[in-house]
Amino acid sequence: MSLRFAQVAQRVFNTPLMYDPRKAEAFLHGLGSRIAGDTVVITNPAGAVDHVAGADGRPLAGKLGGRIERAYTRHNVLPFAMVDNVAIIEVEGTLVHKGGWVGNNSGETSYQGLQAQIAMARKSPQVKGVVFECDSYGGEVSGAFETAAAISQLSREKPTISILTDFAYSAGYLLGAQSRQLVMPRFGGAGSIGVIMIHADYSQALEQEGIRLTIIRSGEKKADGNPYEPLGAEIAQKWQAQADAMRVEFAGAVARGRGNRITKAKALATEARVYDAGEAVAMGLADAVGDPLEAFDAFVSEVNRG
Repeated sequence: MSLRFAQVAQRVFNTPLMYDPRKAEAFLHGLGSRIAGDTVVITNPAGAVDHVAGADGRPLAGKLGGRIERAYTRHNVLPFAMVDNVAIIEVEGTLVHKGGWVGNNSGETSYQGLQAQIAMARKSPQVKGVVFECDSYGGEVSGAFETAAAISQLSREKPTISILTDFAYSAGYLLGAQSRQLVMPRFGGAGSIGVIMIHADYSQALEQEGIRLTIIRSGEKKADGNPYEPLGAEIAQKWQAQADAMRVEFAGAVARGRGNRITKAKALATEARVYDAGEAVAMGLADAVGDPLEAFDAFVSEVNRG
């Protein structure tokens, strides 16, 4: 493995992700061989999908101690666009835990940046309502539930709406579901209420290359889940239990965010399926199908009328 891909591998393998599996498959097709140093074979392909912010004419959406909030406060600037008393907060691209920026940066939106924007939208008297512009296949679990809770709190205090300009899957949908309303375009998609973990086993490839790897460990479980040995049954069961627990929490957060429009049991019963616009509304995952620009204008008018 090239050293420059080591950090990427750490964030992909052996860690729970709330990512639509098609996006994970696309990533492995594109970068898997460069990370692994050999061809990556996907044993249960779901059909890869390419989803890059701004590609093919698709629309671009515009921790401790509150470092980002303090920086913007010092300059007396709000970290989001404002249109007639309404804040626009972008939930776009790959969602990552930490990142000292707001908005989209190199295809990523950080939960850290989102939390800063949400906190300042809550506090600002200039903000009468908040639109979350959503277009994301999901991302990391770490930070997702905290960000969802922050949106939920904001929604209890000020009018909010999530407007999908394309898709909101997995962690992207978790965040979108916390607004008071969720509107999606006719050919958009929502759902994927589940958790995915990926383990890469390079042991056979190393053996074929004549490479004998020795792992020296102090503590029997120290190297559990490493990519140079087959995944043991015990650690596989442990990871499965973790993923199942996170999925249950995911479904519960969706149910709380959506109120009586979908129950936790119904969210779990989706089995992480994805739905087109009509299906999503029928399931209670979304409230309406409509043009994003028209939905935005209607929300701005309603907020200012109120």
